[in-house]
Amino acid sequence: MIQITSYLHHDELCDLIRRWMNCQVLPSDGARITHLVHFNNIFVQRTLDQFSRWMFTNLHGREPTPLKVSTKAELKDAIVVNTPYTNARIEQLVQEYHTSPERYFRETPFQGTLFFVPTNGGRRYVGANRIKRVRRLAEKTARRIIDRIFEAIKHQAEELADDRARRLGIPRASLLTGPEDMLAEFLQAERRILETLKSGRPIQDGRVMVIDDVAGAKVLLEEGEQSRVRELLGRASDCQVVDVEPHSGRYNATNIIVRHSPDKDRILSQPLSPAMLRLMHARGVNAQTAQQEFADFVRSGEEAVHIEIIVATYQEMMESEIGRCMHEDRIIEQRLRQEYRGHLAKNIEYLMEYLFTFASSTHVELRELPIKLWHRYLPDYYDEVVKALFDIPPVHLPDA
Repeated sequence: MIQITSYLHHDELCDLIRRWMNCQVLPSDGARITHLVHFNNIFVQRTLDQFSRWMFTNLHGREPTPLKVSTKAELKDAIVVNTPYTNARIEQLVQEYHTSPERYFRETPFQGTLFFVPTNGGRRYVGANRIKRVRRLAEKTARRIIDRIFEAIKHQAEELADDRARRLGIPRASLLTGPEDMLAEFLQAERRILETLKSGRPIQDGRVMVIDDVAGAKVLLEEGEQSRVRELLGRASDCQVVDVEPHSGRYNATNIIVRHSPDKDRILSQPLSPAMLRLMHARGVNAQTAQQEFADFVRSGEEAVHIEIIVATYQEMMESEIGRCMHEDRIIEQRLRQEYRGHLAKNIEYLMEYLFTFASSTHVELRELPIKLWHRYLPDYYDEVVKALFDIPPVHLPDA
């Protein structure tokens, strides 16, 4: 159903998501989800950092200086300093940013690295990499599943309309359907999908929903230089370009999906971080065992993963961060465009967020999922579910 191509063991994660949608939990799921989320994120971060250093070094003829950042404020502050060139539009963007910085979603979490090369006047920003945060990945996964299920519901509703036309002895094209009939058929089709999930049967149509952009890098090059990225990738024995998608309009850039085979020995040469070891310790796994489990996870995973590269000019990059097509505005627009917003859609959002959040809790055992797609919940219930993951007691007002 869902294939997160930047992750190792993505077929296993796909199967786990499918099972959880049917509320089928294996005894090993509680421990395994930590590997499938956290070990993958460690692997992706190390792979992306090594790939980015190689790419920027070859594009600029010198090794770049990296800067780890955790908020969009750090990125947006960096792009308005030492601009490589200027014009009326760039000056306008910089002025507006300095005048009203609070309008630019500066507090947005951003798990990435900025890259700079030295210049006569200091340093110049040449690009960045970033890993899609777990919350955004859960949201995107849910949105893809919701869209697919919405298609399945509409297809079933159309079949119900076909049946009604046959009973009336008229062609489907001649069937006059009022709003009440359309709603009734949609709700009946939705109930059929819910019964399918409840019975443990998967909703399948033979198509795989691919998420290619968990690991991403942005490269700043002017139009006459952008072909150098494709040329560089073409010469690399560990890279294969699998898709190129130009964007034009409000957002002008080229997206390149690369199938990359990282050096696993180099990735495993670095020990797990103290923070990761603390999380594993809280789950009853000592440091030595955690290191071995990570090594086994990496070595047994796929040989190649996908990385998204966005190639843009400096000015277009500014438009995407502080201008006409600001990334955060586009996220809000995506959320508002979602067509299907029923209880099933909301439950899918809850379930995907729970799946990725569970990995960060200290819980290991998972005997039953607290979210069943065919139930109806208020947001208040899910708030308590998340609190319980982190052993936060419910808030009770004192007796009067």
